[in-house]
Amino acid sequence: MNALLVVLPTIPALEIHKMSSAPYRREHDLLGERLVPASAYYGVHTVRALENFPITGTSISIYPDLVVALACVKQAAALANNELKLLDDEKTGAITQACIDIRNGALLEEFVVDVIQGGAGTSTNMNANEVIANRGLEIMGHRKGEYGYLHPVEHVNMSQSTNDVYPTAVKLALHFGIFRLTDAMAELRAAFEVKAAEFSDVLKMGRTQLQDAVPMTLGQEFSTYAVMLAEDEERLKEAALLIHEINLGATAIGTGINAHPRYAELVCQRLSDVTGIHLIVAANLIEATQDAGSFVQLSGVLKRVAVKLSKTCNDLRLLSSGPRAGLNEINLPAVQAGSSIMPGKVNPVIPEVVNQIAFEVIGNDVTVSFAAEGGQLQLNAFEPIIAHSLFKDLKHLRNGCLTLAERCVKGITANREHLRRLVEHSIGIVTALNPYIGYERATAVAKEAHDTGKSVYELVLAKAWMSKAELDDVLRPEVLTQPRYITTSPTGEEAGTL
Repeated sequence: MNALLVVLPTIPALEIHKMSSAPYRREHDLLGERLVPASAYYGVHTVRALENFPITGTSISIYPDLVVALACVKQAAALANNELKLLDDEKTGAITQACIDIRNGALLEEFVVDVIQGGAGTSTNMNANEVIANRGLEIMGHRKGEYGYLHPVEHVNMSQSTNDVYPTAVKLALHFGIFRLTDAMAELRAAFEVKAAEFSDVLKMGRTQLQDAVPMTLGQEFSTYAVMLAEDEERLKEAALLIHEINLGATAIGTGINAHPRYAELVCQRLSDVTGIHLIVAANLIEATQDAGSFVQLSGVLKRVAVKLSKTCNDLRLLSSGPRAGLNEINLPAVQAGSSIMPGKVNPVIPEVVNQIAFEVIGNDVTVSFAAEGGQLQLNAFEPIIAHSLFKDLKHLRNGCLTLAERCVKGITANREHLRRLVEHSIGIVTALNPYIGYERATAVAKEAHDTGKSVYELVLAKAWMSKAELDDVLRPEVLTQPRYITTSPTGEEAGTL
């Protein structure tokens, strides 16, 4: 079916009808009549959209959350209209059952319009109206297209406009995706926490600006990645609260034209019942209909997640570099051959793919920002590209977190002896001696160690500035890697003096 529809923009409908043995039905809109495949649950408006927007070749069905969210909105609207005596019980029952079918996974392949479309999401809304109406007609015992009994616009879209349906459905779909992402982030965080505990006794050199700094443990290093994820989980949950405010009931521009005075509050209550999400009606529906601020906020938080995940993956790639000519502090699990020409080479492909996801999310944030800024007067026409960008972000970040946890972090090992040797021969440990021999002596030792290749340890011993027992005590891992209250040097001199 989809292969046939791809050629609709270049071959007139009547010609397609002659070329194919498949039955068609006639439907009409304000532009005239068109032929629709008889088996299709969508209708004429969807056919127009397929002709007008052959952009990505990807239909909105790639985002099942959006399809489910649209069904939730239409079900809530039918229930509210029924309570207001605007929609009879038979039509309400048919619409409700059709929506429940869609929410349970049926008819997903009928949501065929392109993810990128003009019209502020009208094609998506019409696609949903038509599929629900035609499924509802079946339930009522009628044929598809017999809209005299149940009409896509008159009944399924009653008291609604694309301008309140579409953003509300997008927000619901984003809510589903946000918490799927936070679950994946929690799994990745747990993987880092396990490694932080496993590496808690592994001493290593910390680095600033890629130069030796002061000692730390590998466990401390890995714990930071867990903490960063935990922080961003909370930021995402905060962003989710902003999208609980909806403009359903606003209709065209927020004035509520063609809707019952009680409709906005009632449909919000029914949508909360249907979804289990506590939703609230925006205080000013005109403002809410034109404002894309909550999408910009969420995009910014997703960019934050991406940036920090990418930084973490940069660290993993750097720490595992080598194995002979790099840092070689940790080993990433080997998951595939790394080269078609260099035998034995293994690359950090899992962190690399997460880096690329991050680059995409950062770029999508620019797209969301321009699309939100491009809105004019009472409506933002560019919400489809905002939705497409955010849905991709949530899906790809989730998959990236799960892949990073399972295919990389859980299998990381430490090169313990190599790390210990690096600490012992590092000039950076002289910082720990500042309180005992003073900054000037420590500086002199650091320079001499650099010039001669001798260790700080042996130079301080040779100068008799500290005894071996004193040095061993000061350079213990538990002393080097945490605060310690110091008043005087081991020799009794004032700390930090010559």
